[in-house]
Amino acid sequence: MKLKKVFSVLLASAVMLGALTGCGSEKEEAKDADVIKIGVFLPLTGDNAAGGELELRGIKLAHERYNEVLGKKVELVVGDNKSDKAEAASVAARLIERDKVTAIVGSYGSSLSMAAGSIVKESKVPAIGTSCTNPQVTANNDYYFRACFIDPFQGTVMANYAYNQGYRKVAIVQEVSNDYSVGLSKFFREAFTKLTNDNECIVDVANYQTGDKDFTAVLTNLKAQNPDAVFAPGNFTESALLIKQARQLGIDVTFMGGDTWETQEFIDVGGKEVEGAVLSTAFDRDKASTEEAQIFLKAYVDEYKAEPSALSALGYDAYLIAINGIKNANSTDPQKVRDAIAATKDMEAVTGKTTLDENGDAIKAAVIKTVKDGKFTYLDFVDVK
Repeated sequence: MKLKKVFSVLLASAVMLGALTGCGSEKEEAKDADVIKIGVFLPLTGDNAAGGELELRGIKLAHERYNEVLGKKVELVVGDNKSDKAEAASVAARLIERDKVTAIVGSYGSSLSMAAGSIVKESKVPAIGTSCTNPQVTANNDYYFRACFIDPFQGTVMANYAYNQGYRKVAIVQEVSNDYSVGLSKFFREAFTKLTNDNECIVDVANYQTGDKDFTAVLTNLKAQNPDAVFAPGNFTESALLIKQARQLGIDVTFMGGDTWETQEFIDVGGKEVEGAVLSTAFDRDKASTEEAQIFLKAYVDEYKAEPSALSALGYDAYLIAINGIKNANSTDPQKVRDAIAATKDMEAVTGKTTLDENGDAIKAAVIKTVKDGKFTYLDFVDVK
C-alpha cells in the first residue's frame, strides 16, 4: 500500500510539473511571438574589434529610433564573430537556428561576411552587410545584401585620385590573407593601369599576413622601386604600423587606402606618421544631405561625444534596410522579407538615398578623406556615374 501511495504521489507531481513546464513553454512562445528578432553578427573581439564596435554603435542608434515594426517590438540579438571566419559561420548559424531571427545585419569585414554566406543562403534568411565591400559577398547569393559600395567602385575612385594627383608609378602593399585587401588592390591596379595606359605603372606588389608587425623587408624592397605613391588597403592596425615604419625608413610618399582605415585606432597606432594618409570612405558630415543623416549625426554626437565614422553610419543604414524590408513585406517570413529588401529603392538613409541593384549591392557615392592634425578630414566627393 505504501509503495502504491508513493507511486501515486510521484505520478501526480510529474503531471503537475509537466503542466507547469507546458505553461512556461506556452508563455515563452507567446513572448517570442510578440517580438521580431534581428540578428547582429560583428567582430567585437579580435583584430577587427574596433571596426565592429563602431558599426554596433550605429546599429544600436537605429534600433533606439526604430524599435517597433508591424506593431511588435524589435529585439537585437548580438553575436560576436571574434574576427574569425569559422566563428562567423558558427554565429550566423546560431542566430538562425537557435534565435530564430528574421534577418541578420553584418558583418564588418568581407572575409567574415563571405564565411557566413552559405549559411544564410541555405537557410534562406536575408543578411545585410555593413561595410563588407568585396563583390564576392553578394555574388551568386540571393540572400546577401549590403549597405555599402563595392570595391570595383572604391578601387576606381582611388585610382582616379592617384592619377589626378599626378602619380604615374604606384606600389601596392596588400594584406594577402585578407579578401578585402586583395580584392581592392586588384581593382585599383586594373583601374590605374587603364588610366595611365601603362602596364608598368604598378612598380611593386608586396604581400604581408594579418597580424604582422615588422614590415622592414617589404618596405626596403618598395623603397628601391622609388614609387610616386603607395596603395596599401588593409586592416587599420597593420596599415598604421606599415606607414609608421615606412616613414622611419625615409619613405615620404603618399599612402592611400580604403574604408577600413577610418577608425580612431588607425590614428592612435600610427600617430603623426599617418598624417597625410588618404582613404576612400562612405560618409562625411559635409555631405550629409538627408534628414536621416541629420538625425543620426545629432544622436551620435549626443551619445558618444564624438564625430561618427562611415562605419557607424553604415551600421545604421544596414539596420534601416532590414526594418524597411520587414515593414514593406508586412511579414516576418524571411522569404517575404528577402524579396522586400531586394526591392529597396530610394530609401532615405544616412549615407544617402539607397537603392539596391540586381546583385543586392548599394549604389552609393564615395568620400575621400585625409588625416590632418590627427583627424579624418574631408577632401572630395565622388558620385556614382
